[in-house]
Amino acid sequence: MNNRKLGKTGIEVSEIAFGGVEIGIPYGIGINSQADMLSRDKAISLLHEALDKGVNFFDTARIYGESESIMGEAFHDRREKVVLSTKCNHFRDPNGGKIPSYATLKKTIETSLEESFKNLQTDYVDSFMLHQADLEILNNDDVKEIFLSLKSAGKVRAIGASTYTSDETKRAIDTGWDIIQLPFNMMDQRHEENFRQAEENGVGIVIRSVLMKGLLSGKGRDLHTALQDVENHIKKYHQLLSPQIPDVSTLATKFALSFKEISSVLVGIDRPEYLDKALTAVDGEFLNQADLLKAKTLAYPDPEFLDLPKWDRMGWLK
Repeated sequence: MNNRKLGKTGIEVSEIAFGGVEIGIPYGIGINSQADMLSRDKAISLLHEALDKGVNFFDTARIYGESESIMGEAFHDRREKVVLSTKCNHFRDPNGGKIPSYATLKKTIETSLEESFKNLQTDYVDSFMLHQADLEILNNDDVKEIFLSLKSAGKVRAIGASTYTSDETKRAIDTGWDIIQLPFNMMDQRHEENFRQAEENGVGIVIRSVLMKGLLSGKGRDLHTALQDVENHIKKYHQLLSPQIPDVSTLATKFALSFKEISSVLVGIDRPEYLDKALTAVDGEFLNQADLLKAKTLAYPDPEFLDLPKWDRMGWLK
């Protein structure tokens, strides 16, 4: 596995990033409670194994339960070897959804970062990100000023925004965030329209949802009847499989990393076999031009329907 530049931050990250949500909270298809998760000791062992096998980029967030503290325990004695990215606590007023005044906003963001320092057992993070950065947040000058002050103070090396829509991604690029974490996969390719501008502006692109919570893997079978069209569409990707690309999850990872603008792909990893599966996809060989063009034509025709949080609320992902 190679490392890639994370935009113009000066940071180099592994092509596969360890997504830390699964080791912190019940998350993903078939994971319904803590009983379905790794024990703390096994999670730490898995983090060490990932680092030993070439993964240097680890993503977490304040709202990911024990994820930060598990990473802190795993990496406190090897901090210089890892790139740690965490996300700020949500700061909207839970009642009215308003962004608070400057003083309250500053305290909330700074407190969130200090809590992350304590959990991660460090005095700086490589990437500090907005969690679910909508257009109003991205247009708020106070938010950007507070994040920049933390960067100037040396508490964070780079600032970023986690976005959902293509419009949000474009706004994050326009307003000068260093890194953007966004959803992109073979089914939903809408964010590609911003990749060139991101590269031109030196913005690092980190991809999440590359496997769509596991749907673009062996879990994309026998789905809820409401997702029958989705399951049928996933089968279309089998035409791109080969001895070198034996399954859809490998194809999905190679597809994302075939875009030179992408710095790293976040993969949710909560089992050693999932780690090994992700690593086999980054052998330095990605999709040739013909297969990449074919995969582009196989985007899902109704991307607005691809709303995984809604599917989860509806009970379609059990």
